[in-house]
Amino acid sequence: MPRTASPSAVRRVSAAALALVLAACGTGPAGAQQADMPFTLSEAGQFNEPWAMAFLQDGRALVTEKSGQLKLWREGAAATPVAGVPTVSYAGQGGLGDVALHPDFARNKMVYLSWAEAEGDVKGAAVGRAKLVEDKNGARLDGLEIIWRQSPKVTGNGHFGHRLAFGPDGKLYIASGERQKFDPAQDLSMNLGKVVRLNDNGSVPADNPMADKGGVTAQIYAYGLRNPLGLDFDAAGRLWEIEMGPRHGDELNLVTPGANFGYPKVSNGDHYDGRDIPDHAPGDGYVAPKVFWVPAISPSSLMIYKGKRFANWTGDAFVGALSGKALVHVNLEGETATKANQWPMEKRIREVDQSPDGHVWLLEDGANARLLKLTPKK
Repeated sequence: MPRTASPSAVRRVSAAALALVLAACGTGPAGAQQADMPFTLSEAGQFNEPWAMAFLQDGRALVTEKSGQLKLWREGAAATPVAGVPTVSYAGQGGLGDVALHPDFARNKMVYLSWAEAEGDVKGAAVGRAKLVEDKNGARLDGLEIIWRQSPKVTGNGHFGHRLAFGPDGKLYIASGERQKFDPAQDLSMNLGKVVRLNDNGSVPADNPMADKGGVTAQIYAYGLRNPLGLDFDAAGRLWEIEMGPRHGDELNLVTPGANFGYPKVSNGDHYDGRDIPDHAPGDGYVAPKVFWVPAISPSSLMIYKGKRFANWTGDAFVGALSGKALVHVNLEGETATKANQWPMEKRIREVDQSPDGHVWLLEDGANARLLKLTPKK
C-alpha cells in the first residue's frame, strides 16, 4: 500500500490528530459519515452477545451466543435453540465462539464449533464437531467430539482467537490466539499465536509445512500472530487473516505456508504499557501485513465477498470493527490489498457474513445485539 510516511512516523501521530486528517480526506469515520452508503440496513433479529454465524444453503443460519447458546435462525421468524452445545468457560473474551459447516454439510450435516474451556485455573480454546439433527423434538447436535485444543492451557480470559474456516482443499484452518502471553506466538512447541491446519477429523495433513516435526508443531501452518479474529479464502484459494494488534497496528495478512508474521518481535503498534515494538521493515525476516490500521479499529471478523448482489464488491474483503464501530471495506486485487471504505455503524460489529443469495449481514456486539441485513441501493 503506498504511504507518504514510514510506519514509525505514522505511529507518532496521536490518534486524535490522525482521525482529523482522515476526516479531512474523507477516508476515516468522519469522512464516511458524509458519504452515502451504497446499501440500506434492516433489522432481521436480535441476539444476546452473539459471536458468529454460518448460513445454511436454504438461507437459515446458525448463530452462536458467547454465554453458550446456539440458535437456528430463519428470516422473519424467531430464532430457536439448538441442544447439545458443549459447556463453555464464559468469562472475559471466553465463551462459545465460531461456527462453521463442513464443506459436504448437505450430505453429512456436520457442524464445527469453537469455545473456551477451563481445566482448573487454566483455560484454552477447543474445537469440536457434531451432526446437526432436526426432527419433531427440534434441533440438536449429536455425537459431539473434540478434535483440537490449544496447547498449553494458560491463565487468563483473553485472546482465544478460535475463528474457523474450511479451505478449498477441504482442510480446517483454525486461528489460535497467543492468550495475551506474547512469546508463545514465536514458540513452535505451542499452537498459541498460530494458524493451525487440520484434516476435518482433527488429524494432521501430511503436507503441512512442519508435519515432519510431529506433535503440536505439526499442526502449525503459520505463526507470529497476536489475536487473529478472522479467516477467509479468496476465489483463487488464497488465505487471508485479520487480527487485533497491540496498541494500534491491527493487521490484514496474506497467509502462506510456514509464514512468520513477527509478533511480538515486530508490529506496527506498541505495547499497552508504552514499550516500543519495532515496526515491520524490509529484510527483518518477518512477513509484513498487506494493510494495517493506526489508530486501531479492533477487527472482529473477516469476510471475502463472493456473491453477485453487490457486483462491485465481488472479491473484496469486509471487516467488522469493534472499537471502530464500523464496517470496513478493503479492495483485494490478487495479492494486493488497499483500504477502500469505512462505514460508521454506531455499534460495535462482531461479525460480518454473507448469505447464499448474496446479501451481506452484520451482527452487532453485546446484549440485545441486532442482526442487520445489507441490501444494495437501487
